[in-house]
Amino acid sequence: MDLGIAGKWALVCAASKGLGKGCAEALVREGVNVVVTARGVEALEATAAELRALNAAVEVRTVAGDITTEAGRAAALAACPQVDILVNNAGGPPAGDFREWTRETWIAALDGNMLTPIALIKATVDKMAERGYGRVVNITSAAVKAPYEALGLSNGARTGLTGFVAGLARQPKLASRNVTINNLLPGPFDTERLRSNTAAIANKSGQAFDALWESRRKSNPTQRFGDAREFGAMCAFICSTHTGYMTGQNVLMDGGSYPGTF
Repeated sequence: MDLGIAGKWALVCAASKGLGKGCAEALVREGVNVVVTARGVEALEATAAELRALNAAVEVRTVAGDITTEAGRAAALAACPQVDILVNNAGGPPAGDFREWTRETWIAALDGNMLTPIALIKATVDKMAERGYGRVVNITSAAVKAPYEALGLSNGARTGLTGFVAGLARQPKLASRNVTINNLLPGPFDTERLRSNTAAIANKSGQAFDALWESRRKSNPTQRFGDAREFGAMCAFICSTHTGYMTGQNVLMDGGSYPGTF
């Protein structure tokens, strides 16, 4: 299937590894020029080299910095000639007990997983509407559908973003101009973050990492973890010309872990 997005420009946040990298790879394969951001210069440049090798016909630009700051966002936006596709992504806040969190802890979580995506949306969607095309994909979490007890910071911040998007995506001034805003909700994917979280649980509980990892894998209906490449493929499809009638939706990719009907 031709996704119809070759030649467009995408800003992909936190794209040096994991799910953000998977999305950038899928877009590059479809002929999309990308600006990729991340905090770590070395990992970002290594990813950019891989992306250029995938498709010599596209342009790949890098912006190293903290996307949760005004300066980081300004630099990323300045590097992109026009943002036709915006993929919002940021590392999730740490697990823990809400009794130990301060106001500063909450503000950091909100900045990363709610306020930064909103700021980038604000900076781009009206220009998308003027051009008659725009796709925003927010990488959130399966926790929006089924909250995890220890991830209260993520549960709160990402659910806040979800509620905001539900209203904004339905504004006629955007939807009628072929600008869609959707959320992509990952469950357990084989990423560095999942491995580090599993290691933390193993250390705290005294269990062996391998045993805990295997137990979690087997608990999924698919008997495996998700792969960043299939996540990226779904992201690219949501960004395609075929999804103009799909907006304000939460697309769950969790291997069937969520047991609900809706």
